[in-house]
Amino acid sequence: MFSRFRFAKGVQRRLTVAGVVGATAALTLTMAAGTASARPQPSGAAVPLGQGYMGVGYVQDSKDFKPDTRTLQLDAQGVLGPNLSAYPAGIDVSHYQGSINWSSVKAAGIEFAWIKATEGTTYKDPTFNTNYLNAYNAGVIRGAYHFARPDVSDGASQANYFASSGGAWSRDNLTLPGVLDIEGSCYGLSQASMRSWISAFYTTYKNRTGRDIVIYTSPSWWNSCTGSWNGMAALTPLWVAHWTTASSPSLPGGFGAWTVWQYTDAGAVGGVSGAVDRDRFNGSHDRLLALANNTP
Repeated sequence: MFSRFRFAKGVQRRLTVAGVVGATAALTLTMAAGTASARPQPSGAAVPLGQGYMGVGYVQDSKDFKPDTRTLQLDAQGVLGPNLSAYPAGIDVSHYQGSINWSSVKAAGIEFAWIKATEGTTYKDPTFNTNYLNAYNAGVIRGAYHFARPDVSDGASQANYFASSGGAWSRDNLTLPGVLDIEGSCYGLSQASMRSWISAFYTTYKNRTGRDIVIYTSPSWWNSCTGSWNGMAALTPLWVAHWTTASSPSLPGGFGAWTVWQYTDAGAVGGVSGAVDRDRFNGSHDRLLALANNTP
């Protein structure tokens, strides 16, 4: 059970939208010229295998994900987002970011990152091994994520592939539990079938690694494709995607708290060519370490 990592007190904390995120949230990535490629535009259909990334499939969230420019706030790098400077800053990346200088990321105040590892049961992100090792060597607390494809195989098969292809976990102060990135369309599955797919992924990953999977999703996807299911709320940390300038994110039905918030897809940031997603952890640095090490 994951209830001890709910960070309920953090959820109640009042945040202000005024002002800017401090310099510790500044993001500096060094890109090798010509290595980054344009990310595919969101669509309601499944993207080609291997092209999925966090935030690719949010047609259903088009209204939720448009910040109100009348109350727009900027952080130190001119990125859309609320003032969350008290919360540990993170990013999530895939091959679309090209070559990343992780020492610069760490020096800029980024404390954690999730890195795309796999998709389906045949695709491994070509930059995963490099990013995963270099982030570790730079002292960034990092983990791996799997882009779910319920249209190509069952949840147990994809969890096994993920765990065997970079999604494992170890208690070393620098490894976060793996993430199931579930978004886009409902892949032709009924709500009951989608629940079963997610349950199978969760159970298999837990048996393989000893850790609860983190679920990354948006409110409208979860509500539409699982029927606001509450069956994972007591088992998994929630990483909610809600791009907004509000002081807190909307939650999917069935969840009462968030652990990580992806609050913007950012665009070009601090010398990065292409989009960089920005995230905040709902708790102190000590609680981030507790999540990494699976301690109360």
